[in-house]
Amino acid sequence: MLELKNVSKQVGAITHIKPTTLTLQPGQFNVLLGETGAGKTSLIKLMAGLDPLASGEVWINGQNVTRLNTQKRKISLVHQFFVNYPHMTVFDNIASPLKVAGLAKSEIQGRVEEAADILQLRPMLHRRPHELSGGQQQRTALARAIAKDSTAVFLDEPLANLDYKLREELRAQLPDLFAGRGAVVVYATSEPEEALLLGGATALMADGHVTQFGPTAQIYRQPNTLASAQVFSNPPINDAPIMKQGKTATLGNITWPLTGAAANLADGPYTLAVRPHHVSPTRSTPDQVPVTGTVQVTELSGSESSAHFTFDDRSWVSLCAGVHPYTVGTDHEFYMTPNHFLYFAPDGKLVA
Repeated sequence: MLELKNVSKQVGAITHIKPTTLTLQPGQFNVLLGETGAGKTSLIKLMAGLDPLASGEVWINGQNVTRLNTQKRKISLVHQFFVNYPHMTVFDNIASPLKVAGLAKSEIQGRVEEAADILQLRPMLHRRPHELSGGQQQRTALARAIAKDSTAVFLDEPLANLDYKLREELRAQLPDLFAGRGAVVVYATSEPEEALLLGGATALMADGHVTQFGPTAQIYRQPNTLASAQVFSNPPINDAPIMKQGKTATLGNITWPLTGAAANLADGPYTLAVRPHHVSPTRSTPDQVPVTGTVQVTELSGSESSAHFTFDDRSWVSLCAGVHPYTVGTDHEFYMTPNHFLYFAPDGKLVA
């Protein structure tokens, strides 16, 4: 278990990490999700002992490691850039921390071969990094982390510089690679989809602060604030001011009936948020709310179609499966799914 107790980071007059308390469990992926500049790498550096704390303590498995240097914390760190020793073979790259630790040759041999087998590197053990593809180089860095048998493994956007196919392959493998090893795994990413695919628990980060932490699927379904919903959405979540009166909500020139918790809210202004894949160009259920928008941009990505359109003087996005014909500059009807609506109070807190 890794515990952050009111840790913060200050560089001169600038606060990089605001006071943060967080407990990360072993046996699952712990994802740090936030945009570039949100503080993910800074927080990882505090956990790893690479940067000094302005305040607070770091505990690993019940031991206060705040004053221990990185080498004594028994951790591994994998960056988005391929950090391998160019003059060493793949075998020696994987074995390097084991040799520093003074392990016996037989144990080093066994650990390296086990990690190489897991990451399909056995045929490359006698090659040097320049003879490997980008994916094989990153597999080597991951193998080094596995062979080291660390108590905590920090993965700082490790797939960012790989091509799409390799990214997909390694992303699918990562949870299994570290399963059952008892290590606390911390994975930083700016991609909400990646957090959902990895599962486990997610800490949403913005402006050097953890805004919400918990089971990934739960946070996605119930972000506690509009800011959290915005972090955990790609394409950006659609949001707009609405007025609630009685059992009805009004947005621009459209209204719809409210049910459940939303119907019991006090009358007044709220913010509606709708994820793009709950805004469809075709109606699938009678209760969907129709809106007419002017199409500005369309994109086709794989098996999905997206349309950026203006509605009520705001920019909206629809994302759905299949190929859908749009004409830029023309009006198109879209349908929002009300049972996926999120309602936020004027202070930004989720209320329904």
